Amino acid sequence: MKNRAIEKHFNLLDYALSSLWRRKLKNMGIITVFAVVIFLVASFQILTSSLTETAERMLAQTPEIVIQKMSAGRQESIPLAYLDRLDGIFGIRAAVPRVWGYYFDETSGANYTVMAADRSLMPEGKNLEMAIEGDFPAAGQGEAALGREVAANLKLAGRRTFSLFRPDLSLKSFRVSGIFAESTDLLTADLIVTGLDEGRDLFAIPENLATDLLLYVANPGEISTIAKKIAARLPDTRVLTRPQIHKTYKVVFGWRSGFASICLLTALAAFAILAWDKASGLSAEEKREIGILKILGWQTADILVLRFWESLAVSGLAFLGGCTAAYLHILFLEGSLFRPVLLGWSVIHPSLKIVPVFAAGDLLLIFTLSVLPYLAATVIPAWRGSTIPPDAAIK
Repeated sequence: MKNRAIEKHFNLLDYALSSLWRRKLKNMGIITVFAVVIFLVASFQILTSSLTETAERMLAQTPEIVIQKMSAGRQESIPLAYLDRLDGIFGIRAAVPRVWGYYFDETSGANYTVMAADRSLMPEGKNLEMAIEGDFPAAGQGEAALGREVAANLKLAGRRTFSLFRPDLSLKSFRVSGIFAESTDLLTADLIVTGLDEGRDLFAIPENLATDLLLYVANPGEISTIAKKIAARLPDTRVLTRPQIHKTYKVVFGWRSGFASICLLTALAAFAILAWDKASGLSAEEKREIGILKILGWQTADILVLRFWESLAVSGLAFLGGCTAAYLHILFLEGSLFRPVLLGWSVIHPSLKIVPVFAAGDLLLIFTLSVLPYLAATVIPAWRGSTIPPDAAIK
């Protein structure tokens, strides 16, 4: 009995596919429009997951804790004397002062991020060489390492030197020691890294001050405990932990993708309405076909199953086509259609040399947002069509 039921469903599926092929132009139009809608939704979902995973991988070597001094809700330079107030907190491997800020390039209209720190104080400072094609800037030598987009924006054309303006409009010269690797573009595209003294000179920051303090923790499991102790000792500071920074990246990519996806829901709703209209408005040929099938002994349940297989075939092909196109769009075109939405509208954009991440949860979400509404939109029209009296259908 079970084998007969399976054979029956295979026969219904075979008839459904042949019926779709007889009306191939109409069905190909529906599949194409449906696949485009799924492509848009899937592209955002894949790009968001890929960016989040890439950011987490790149941030794995970042300091566990960052301390920033706050005044009236705004960040200001932190005195190096605050390092002495951290003595006695068990678990801190190293504390590194950092100077950083934004530099506006009036020529191109781009903002560069300038960062300066003493690499010798960082526990894993030697590993930074792996992220640079060339050499890491040597302390006190007026050297700088550039992100790939910064190097392109400065139009060095083979030159190894460039200059930036200090606050008093005098020029500060740098020699390019290396270029950050392409794999780090998500974090380094707009970055200029130099020595701590050079950073202080460029931004006119006194030697007893820094922009923030980087803390490296021996046991990652104690990050939150150490952060609480620091906040108690330095109440006028903001203590940021690595998990919080990871969460911020997820939230930023997530809300931008979610906002765009909500906008795309209107396209999904419009397509569902179109599917309802097409399914409820049976042509004379389709009504005649239903009448003939009922005269031949088909039951209403059989016709409903037939319509289900037709809808599933259409939505399945559109789903596979849309998801495949979205994957290829991220892999080969770097998500170029939606890059400004997720990465912002700045002059400098990182190139997205990332591997698309397509988890089972993403597939299920896309399937739920696209295929299920289409199947639901065709259920009632399919039932109405299957209840047409045979004599009325073949007139």
